[in-house]
Amino acid sequence: MASKKQIEELRIALEVRREKILENIDESKENIESLKSQEINDDLDYAELASDSFTEGMIANHQLEELKQIDDALKRIKNDEYGKCDMCSITIPIGRLKAKPFARYCTECREVYETEQRKNS
Repeated sequence: MASKKQIEELRIALEVRREKILENIDESKENIESLKSQEINDDLDYAELASDSFTEGMIANHQLEELKQIDDALKRIKNDEYGKCDMCSITIPIGRLKAKPFARYCTECREVYETEQRKNS
């Protein structure tokens, strides 16, 4: 199990990443707004604008999902539930938490979860 010091280090890393994501989301919103104000002269301009807007939206959506996972991990830290697999309740190895501090599953359960997700897609 991770020590209190290791969990505190991971909490700080999560907070730093959270702030960066919030900055990125704000930047994406600004970029989308600036794209909306661009002049469209022809179909090529429209296609480029649509593609850029779609890309910015996808990035923002991906980061919103990561933000949700980070907030969930911070909540688990606060409630002393951090570092336990949501599926089997075993302790998630510290190496996995360092690689992905918002991990909800141990490696074995993550593989089961991803396999099920692929089947349901």
